[in-house]
Amino acid sequence: MTKKRFKKEHIVTSVVAVIVDDDGRVLLTRRSVPPFLDQWVMPGGKIDLGEPILEALKREVHEEVGLEIEINGLIDVFEHLTPGEDNCHFVILYYRCRPLYCDVVHNVAEVAETAWVPCSELCRYAMPAGGRFILGQVFPEILLCDIADNADA
Repeated sequence: MTKKRFKKEHIVTSVVAVIVDDDGRVLLTRRSVPPFLDQWVMPGGKIDLGEPILEALKREVHEEVGLEIEINGLIDVFEHLTPGEDNCHFVILYYRCRPLYCDVVHNVAEVAETAWVPCSELCRYAMPAGGRFILGQVFPEILLCDIADNADA
């Protein structure tokens, strides 16, 4: 049996902020770099060695969208294996957050655009399975979406 090869010889641990404002809208960002190029995701990224998890979350949110957040708690943990030549093994911690203000200033090096999206419109956005799964835990009504219809969104 051949052992599967990965781009990195370790698991990449990341944090993601599910930022929900006082109107119930979620902040989505369209990625301009891999992984998840051109897909809609929530702000987040890798935890640096020695960096406390919640500090990493705040840092990544500020770097990507220029927001300060209040962290309300862990939603879930999701495992992701990227396919193809760039095989990576990710463990992603998703946290529910509230923005301290909603004036987004996105980092154009990583984020093509941002959108505050009402729950009723989340089905219209093409996003990775992990993001949709987590949003389904926060907003169970989006689980009714036909995910196949989002392939071209």
